[in-house]
Amino acid sequence: MQNVKLAFRTLAKTPFVTMVAVLSLALGIGANAAIYSLFDQILMSPLPVPRAAELVNLGAPGPKPGGTSCNQV
Repeated sequence: MQNVKLAFRTLAKTPFVTMVAVLSLALGIGANAAIYSLFDQILMSPLPVPRAAELVNLGAPGPKPGGTSCNQV
């Protein structure tokens, strides 16, 4: 308990440093929460379409020009 009292006394003696530390922690926690919320909404939630598991990416590149496919002889 003495350590906690000493910590608060030290923080009270240097209000500018205390303010900067608290502000830094608040901004860091807020930024982490915002980024995680965006990540969760954009990448982790399922797509709002029926049968989302059956979607196909039609923009995928095909074989490279000049290459041979495995079903060609």
